Amino acid sequence: MNPFTFKEKEVLALVSSGLTTKEIASRLNISHHTVETHRKNLLRKCEAKNSVELVQKAFMQQLIAI
Repeated sequence: MNPFTFKEKEVLALVSSGLTTKEIASRLNISHHTVETHRKNLLRKCEAKNSVELVQKAFMQQLIAI
């Protein structure tokens, strides 16, 4: 996996806790478009097809704890 930016790590943690894009945007005080961009970058970097696979791979690489 490629290294993540600080903001990508924040978004990943919030995705893994089950928050929606809108909720993440509100919590981080950024637009939902920015959250979507971070999600797309995370999916690309992890070579994941969806958020579930993203969280699984991040957990397996010990990037997040559940």
